[in-house]
Amino acid sequence: MLRNALAGSSRSILAPGRSATTLAAGFPRVTRRLPTKYGGVYTVTLIPGDGIGAEITDSVKEIFEHVNAPIEWEQYDVSGMSTAGEDLFRQAMDSLKRNRVGLKGILFTPISQAGHVSWNVAMRQQLDIYASVVLCKSLPGFPTRHSDVDFAIIRENTEGEYSGLEHQSIPGVVESLKISTRAKAERIVRFAFDFALKNNRKKVTCVHKANIMKLGDGLFLNTFRRVAEEYQSSGIVYNDMIVDNTSMQLVAKPQQFDVMVMPNLYGAIVSNIGAALVGGPGIVPGCNVGSEYALFEPGCRHVASDIMGTNRANPAAMILSATMMLRHLGLDSIANQIASATFDVINAGKVRTADVGGSATTSEFTAEIIKNLN
Repeated sequence: MLRNALAGSSRSILAPGRSATTLAAGFPRVTRRLPTKYGGVYTVTLIPGDGIGAEITDSVKEIFEHVNAPIEWEQYDVSGMSTAGEDLFRQAMDSLKRNRVGLKGILFTPISQAGHVSWNVAMRQQLDIYASVVLCKSLPGFPTRHSDVDFAIIRENTEGEYSGLEHQSIPGVVESLKISTRAKAERIVRFAFDFALKNNRKKVTCVHKANIMKLGDGLFLNTFRRVAEEYQSSGIVYNDMIVDNTSMQLVAKPQQFDVMVMPNLYGAIVSNIGAALVGGPGIVPGCNVGSEYALFEPGCRHVASDIMGTNRANPAAMILSATMMLRHLGLDSIANQIASATFDVINAGKVRTADVGGSATTSEFTAEIIKNLN
């Protein structure tokens, strides 16, 4: 089942009451038992991804091996750099459907019209992993412009502008369809309120552009308001905010946000702003969940091809995403150990990768976590 995602042992170094980037048991339950092998070893699909993916997933594998985590990887080196990997992509999808849980880096998506569709989006749609969860929290070891930032971004993952329905009606005129349905809006809104309830969060904010897209975003907003009324007795406060104002408020006063729920495209933008507020994409974990499958990946979806192969990437977001996966599998003790050691390294501030102001390599950061585990 899906459980608290990161270590409760991190509470001692953070604000009391809620650990850094904690996910709760309020996720939809996987309806069928996750497959195990003899001796309680879980088989997990691993897709390292493009760019720095191989390096940061190697960090996870090294740490898991050190703690003897009962995980057996089914690795598929899918790449979005060319269309030649379609067969391998289908094999990876079959593996995910079989194992029901995966750890993944980010796959490159070409901008060219001749390029293939986003395989990241295809995975979310085909598996109906409809809820993206990204958690942004200030860490004591890496002070930024704003302190006490602590909010969760809940993003609808399967429709909106990412539906991929475009056509050229006449030369020079392109129509792109944004699909919005009441059923999927209600599903993600309920997910957000249940998440708030089970994580002791006090407010849910709906992010929208209903002043302009009166039907599409209007449907999302009206559904939010209707569902929110059902949770009034729980004491959760709710409000809504136009997406452009949200962007300004995030960089001016991010402490006002707690749980944020929004359609697909806005979630992509807000997740990047949130990551920048707390230190960058290298330290923000995330996951995508549905009623049948769970896929864990860094919360800020960057390929980072500019530093690929240089041993300079920050693996923290991938490592913390992997501990969320361990908790999903019920391996809380191991997740606690790894998450606590990772936070200890970040908060000590002695071994930092370049993205957070240091000069340590990916290998050195990983070795320091293993040292803390000892």
